[in-house]
Amino acid sequence: MSLLRIDGIEVGYGDLTAVRDVSLEVREGQVVALIGANGAGKTTTLRALSGLLPLRRGRIELDGQRLDGLGSAQVAARGIAHVPEGRQLFPTMTVRENLELGARTRAARQARARTLDRVFELFPRLLEREAQLAGTLSGGEQQMCAIGRGLMACPRLLVLDEPSLGLAPVLVKTIFEDLARINGQGLTVLLVEQNVLRSLRLAHRGYVIDNGRTTLAGPRDELLASGHIKQAYLGL
Repeated sequence: MSLLRIDGIEVGYGDLTAVRDVSLEVREGQVVALIGANGAGKTTTLRALSGLLPLRRGRIELDGQRLDGLGSAQVAARGIAHVPEGRQLFPTMTVRENLELGARTRAARQARARTLDRVFELFPRLLEREAQLAGTLSGGEQQMCAIGRGLMACPRLLVLDEPSLGLAPVLVKTIFEDLARINGQGLTVLLVEQNVLRSLRLAHRGYVIDNGRTTLAGPRDELLASGHIKQAYLGL
């Protein structure tokens, strides 16, 4: 069943058009990877999905209901949690305070205690550091906190932008194992990630964006076997 549909969107910044024609579908319960070179339009697509940038053309639907034209708070209230590139935590607030800020909707606030227990079960290190200032955490711990804050919104779709950016290889492995567990619990995930091999291995389906356009799409195994993917993104 289709949860999210993005059809032919165009998005830009002032006179610059960053996304010209991107379309994709995310089915409920899946992990979908969005890959492409730096500057291809991946982050812009996520920002448009989250209501941070207006569409110039096209449409975005969640469960058949239009999202384009809504602000970021309204999009979040519909069930989309966006974990941005660079984590964007509040460094002078504690881990627990950062997490609790994720529970913005009424339903999420009502479930806050139960969801917080689930986040601490998923990320025991955050429980150990719940009273510590977020700005003093390691990069990996900050990423766990950012993902946990997204989960506190009780989303239907978790959107992640470069979760492994700047992390050591051992922490990258840990973060991807965490994402696999999150998806295994039934949460749908849309992932933008520089580590193409790991993201495709995690995903059920992937899309390639090139110069602001969707140029390739298919199931995981099909993309992993693609000569273009191997040459352009895997160095094979």
